[in-house]
Amino acid sequence: MADKEEVEEPMQMDDEMIGDAEEGDSDYEDVEGDEDDEGDSGEEDDSDEDEGILGDASVRAKPKTKEEKLKKLGVVVKNGESSKSKKVPKPKKAYLPGMQLKEGENLVCDESAYVTLHTFTTIAPCLSFDIIPDSLGPDRTKFPLTSYVVGGTQAQKSHANHIIVMKLSNVYKTQPKASDDELSSDESDNEGMDESDMNSKKPELNAAVIPHHGCINRLRFNFVGDKPLVATWSELGKVSIWDITTPLRALDSVDLIQEYIKSKDKPKPIFTFKGHRGEGFSMDWSQTMPGVFATGDSSKFIHIWRPNESSWIVDQRPFSAHTASVEDIQWSPNEQHVFASCSVDKSIRIWDARAKPNKGAMITKENAHDSDVNVIHWNRKDPFIASGGDDCALKVWDLRSFGSGESVAEFRHHHKGPICSVEWSPTESSVLTTAGEDDQVAIWDLAVERDPEEKADDDMQDVPPQLMFVHQGQQDIKEVHWHPQIPGTLISTAATGFNIFKPINA
Repeated sequence: MADKEEVEEPMQMDDEMIGDAEEGDSDYEDVEGDEDDEGDSGEEDDSDEDEGILGDASVRAKPKTKEEKLKKLGVVVKNGESSKSKKVPKPKKAYLPGMQLKEGENLVCDESAYVTLHTFTTIAPCLSFDIIPDSLGPDRTKFPLTSYVVGGTQAQKSHANHIIVMKLSNVYKTQPKASDDELSSDESDNEGMDESDMNSKKPELNAAVIPHHGCINRLRFNFVGDKPLVATWSELGKVSIWDITTPLRALDSVDLIQEYIKSKDKPKPIFTFKGHRGEGFSMDWSQTMPGVFATGDSSKFIHIWRPNESSWIVDQRPFSAHTASVEDIQWSPNEQHVFASCSVDKSIRIWDARAKPNKGAMITKENAHDSDVNVIHWNRKDPFIASGGDDCALKVWDLRSFGSGESVAEFRHHHKGPICSVEWSPTESSVLTTAGEDDQVAIWDLAVERDPEEKADDDMQDVPPQLMFVHQGQQDIKEVHWHPQIPGTLISTAATGFNIFKPINA
C-alpha cells in the first residue's frame, strides 16, 4: 500500500476542472449468458425432438404435424385452440469475485439492487478523498441528494496536481418506486418525457481547484472551529494544511464560481510540516481535541500536531515503536489523547499521546495480520477496531481484550486482493464497508448469523452470512467512505473515477 499508483498524465487541466456525472452503469452484479440474448427468445421449449435424442447433432428432426409446427413457433395448443406462450426468463445468477465465467457469459449491472447509483469523474484521478459535512441536515433521505467532496489528484507530473473541491447535486434515484412519495411512478417512467425532463434528472458536478505541488498520497478534511481545513500528504514528503473556505463557498453561487475560476489568487497552505524523513500515507484529525492532528510516514515515525492560535506546533520527537512504514492512524472517537496505528510490520498499536514519544505505545498486537496491515478504523459507538491487510483479510478487534486476545471476527477468503480501505457505518454500529485491490467494495453486517435451518444455494455455500452487498465496476479502487448525513450512502474512488451509491438493503 505504501507504493503509489502510476497514473497516466491527464489532458491539460483548466481552471474549471469540471468532470462528468451520469447515472451509473459500472457495477457488476449478475451473470448472463450470450445465449439469452442471441438465438433464444426466452420462451418455453417443449420440443423433445430438438433437445432429446439428437442432443448436439447438427441435423434436427423437422416438426411434422400442425401441432408440432405451432409448438415450434412458440404457440401452445389447448383443446384445438392456440395461444402464444408466455416468455419465461431464465433466473439471473449473482456474481461473486473469483467466479469463473463460462463461455458466452458476461457481467451486467443489476440496477434494481440500488436505490441510487451514479458515477462522476475529474480530469485527473483522485485516489484519496473525504466527504465534507454540510448544513443541509442529518439523516437525509429525500431525493435529489447533494454532497460536498474534496479530493486530491495523482498525476504523473508534480506540477499537474490539484486539490479539487466538489459539489455533486441533483442526484436522483436510479430505480424510483411507485410507492415512493418523493418520486412518483410517472417520474420513474422515462417514456413520454421530453429532453428537458430527462436532463433535469441528470446529476450535476461543480468543482473549484487548488494547485498542489506533488501527488497527493492522502487527504483528510476537518472543521476546526468554523474553518473548513484540508490536510494533504504529498509524495514530496511534506504535509500541508489548507483553508478551503473560498472555493467551498464558491460552489453554491454561479457568480462566485466564475469569479473564483478567473482569479489567479488561489489558496496557499496555511501551514506546512517538512519534518518527516520521507513521504507517507497515514493521517487523522482528532474529533475529541479540536485541531489536534497526527501523521505517520514510511520511515516508521509518527508526529503529533497541536494547534497554536492560527498555526500548529509539531513535536520534532516522533513517536517510534513500529519497525516499518506506518500505513494508517486513527484517533479514538471517545478518549482524548488515545490513538491507534497500523504498519507494514504486521502490528496494530494503541498509543497515549501524553506519554514520552519513545514510550507512547501502550498496547501492541503483534502479527495482527499475516503481512502488511494497510488500514484501520475505530468504531464510533462500540469498543471495536476493524483492520484490513495485504493478506486480503478483514478482522475486527475487541479493545477490551486487544493485547492478549484474538480477533472477534475474521473474513479471510472473500476479498481476492489486499484490502485498501475500511470504515464503520456512522449510523449502524455493526455495519462496515471494505474496498480491495480486487476492484470491489463489500458491505458487512456483523450482527447477522446464518440460520442453521436455511438451505443455502450451492453457489453461495462459501459466502459468509455477514456479507450484505458487493459493488463492482470500478478499476483500482482506493478508498470508500460512508456519507455521514445520508444513511446507507457511500462514495468510492478509483483510477476510473468516483461512484456514489446506496444499495437497496442499506
